[in-house]
Amino acid sequence: MFLGIDIGTSGVKAVVLDEAGGVAGQGVAALTVQRPHPSWSEQDPEAWWRATIAAVQAIDPGVRRAVRGIGLAGQMHGATLLDADDRPLRPAILWNDGRSFAECAALEQAVPDLRAIAGNIAMPGFTAPKLLWVRAHEPEIFAQVATVLLPKDYVRLRMTGDKASDLSDSAGTLWLDVGARRWSDVLLGACGLTQAQMPKLFEGSEITGTLSADIAELWGMPQVPVAAGGGDNAAGAIGVGVVRDGDALLSLGTSGVIFVATDDFRPNPARAVHAFCHALPGMWHQMSVHLSAASCIDWVARITGATGAADLFARAEAAGPASGPELFLPYLSGERTPHNDADVRGAFLNLDNDTDAGRLAEAVLEGVAFALADGLDVLREAGTVVDRLSVIGGGARSSYWGRVIAAAMEVELVYLQGGEVGPALGAARLAQLAVDRGDPTTVCVAPPVSHTVSPDPALISALAAKKAAFRQAYSRITPKISPRNA
Repeated sequence: MFLGIDIGTSGVKAVVLDEAGGVAGQGVAALTVQRPHPSWSEQDPEAWWRATIAAVQAIDPGVRRAVRGIGLAGQMHGATLLDADDRPLRPAILWNDGRSFAECAALEQAVPDLRAIAGNIAMPGFTAPKLLWVRAHEPEIFAQVATVLLPKDYVRLRMTGDKASDLSDSAGTLWLDVGARRWSDVLLGACGLTQAQMPKLFEGSEITGTLSADIAELWGMPQVPVAAGGGDNAAGAIGVGVVRDGDALLSLGTSGVIFVATDDFRPNPARAVHAFCHALPGMWHQMSVHLSAASCIDWVARITGATGAADLFARAEAAGPASGPELFLPYLSGERTPHNDADVRGAFLNLDNDTDAGRLAEAVLEGVAFALADGLDVLREAGTVVDRLSVIGGGARSSYWGRVIAAAMEVELVYLQGGEVGPALGAARLAQLAVDRGDPTTVCVAPPVSHTVSPDPALISALAAKKAAFRQAYSRITPKISPRNA
């Protein structure tokens, strides 16, 4: 059996796959995000480690004893700063933190070739501008930085004592030469860093080390190999068999991601499309990224008094598609694709006396769907052909939302059995590849199809006017007061 551990934003998930590729055990542990100032988003690295222990120990001991390898996945871009004794110097700055917008501009000015090397435009979500912010605003901490790790790789350090990372996760730092698959001295130097402060790089299906004796005893398993793994999106793609050129998925987690596997490096930074290494050798991928997706569901459920996401989906379905004029712009944490705007914030528009909780819920489902459609259009502008998407993530649980999304994006959605397991599934498969050295195209197969959702022409027509209004609405909330100047 193989264990996959996903260090997410809202929690840690551990999944064990059996020899047939089925889920033999699962464990989860919740995490919280701290927002001490507007635009800030942080977590305590020790919270990741405590949650990892809890998630793994929630799996049946007999299943744990049968584990032959471990793979890691995790939220990307988080800046985890360690001192010479490998202790965190401050809370980790997360992927959806927007404080470093000015540093992005400075970095692009300092390295005119940045987009060509990194394959991406500089955005506050990436790791590099976060370090520039720390250097400018917390120089006493920057001076003590001995190592910078990504979230899952801090957990790896606690598991094995090794400072290592995989190429898919590291591609999201803005320090990687993504086409050459190696650290860039030019990009590191622009941030006052060197390769000595970076982890060693591995392909996602390579072994980086072995579980330490004390952690193996704590978890009740042998000292098994630990694979490099992948960033959450790449690992999620591995889990559902998105491993060939042109394969594509839609991840409906805290953020919303459209991911397309490519067999070569195809950057398109001008429209805020990401181009990263995949978690497999010789593969890359393109992504459009939306910073708020399922997180919008949790937010509107809370403010409308819904008992949870299922209750909210039911209220939205009862209201029905395009049931009112309400528009929701889902930019609760800023936006990446296609706007690259860290300061933009979410908004409800066109509320009236008949607006109720159900219509607000429906507007949120539609708003996220319209934002995802914007991202898909940008990929299509770059020449990428996408007509079907495999769906993963917690948001995949709602079939009604799937119908709205399929109509907004005008693509077929393929729901997979166990698709909600997400990146932890891919992490386990990367562990299997690392230990057994199998063929990715035979090991990383898509789970059985649960059902498909085709775009409904009537629903496309019903949403058309609101979709057009949504695309005009971004300009109605800009210019705006920057959170950092409010």
